[in-house]
Amino acid sequence: MGKTLIKETIHAKGIDIGIYTTDFKNEYISLTDIAKYRSSEPRITIHNWLRGRDIVEFLGLWEALHNPNFKRIDFEAFKENAGTNAFVFSIKRWNEDLGAIGLLTKSGRYGGGIYAHMDIALEFASWLSPEFKLYIIKDYKRLKYNENSHLSIGWNLNREIAKLNYHIHTDAIKSNLIPPDLTQEQIGYTYASEADLLNVALFGKTAKQWRTGNPDKKGNIRDYATLNQLLVLANMESYNAILIEQGKSQSERLILLHDLAVRQMQTMSSLNASRLPQMGTDE
Repeated sequence: MGKTLIKETIHAKGIDIGIYTTDFKNEYISLTDIAKYRSSEPRITIHNWLRGRDIVEFLGLWEALHNPNFKRIDFEAFKENAGTNAFVFSIKRWNEDLGAIGLLTKSGRYGGGIYAHMDIALEFASWLSPEFKLYIIKDYKRLKYNENSHLSIGWNLNREIAKLNYHIHTDAIKSNLIPPDLTQEQIGYTYASEADLLNVALFGKTAKQWRTGNPDKKGNIRDYATLNQLLVLANMESYNAILIEQGKSQSERLILLHDLAVRQMQTMSSLNASRLPQMGTDE
């Protein structure tokens, strides 16, 4: 399967089902784990499924639609005996001889087994148990929701940092992320909450000012913060706690927090993504 970047788990009716992705796009689900719902010999169950002619034709169509390197002519010979008693589906031959990518095997005591692209895995789950397939889909949606919500911001931060190896957004950072200068009025103003103090230090405005200026947007100012702004905001919160313990007044803390935000955003704007350590990508 190449180098694994992300591993997640679906929980369906008491069965843990592993998911791997190597490119943040295509996800491969463990057929071995899915088969455990019905069998103590998952490998036999999977190969029984793969013997069917309709399944072989489905796999060939999937490859033709998603894999430009799939050897379609050789596939015709491969499927010739599919569905007969003598037919044995070899994943190794499927991959090496035909250049297929939809089915993969992963070795190892933990997490090893037969994996399939999400599209194919759901087809297998439907053959095994339509009811179980619905449980898989339900928890998969839960997983995707959590990945895209603030409940899993740490996971998404790691994901985005890894992406910097091949997606550089330096221009957008330079044009949008450096905090504006503080006015004397802002320095002398007493804010209703420490959250707004941080908002002014980083974004140059309070939450109420942002809502007034963006009546068509849902949520709040932090919902529209960039990855780098969220990283700096986390540092500011820790720094603010230290300043409060030191007895600094709110106006003093505002200046110090703003200076911190400016320094850190300037550092990020000049960051060369090529200096980041490799995260195990194949590209």
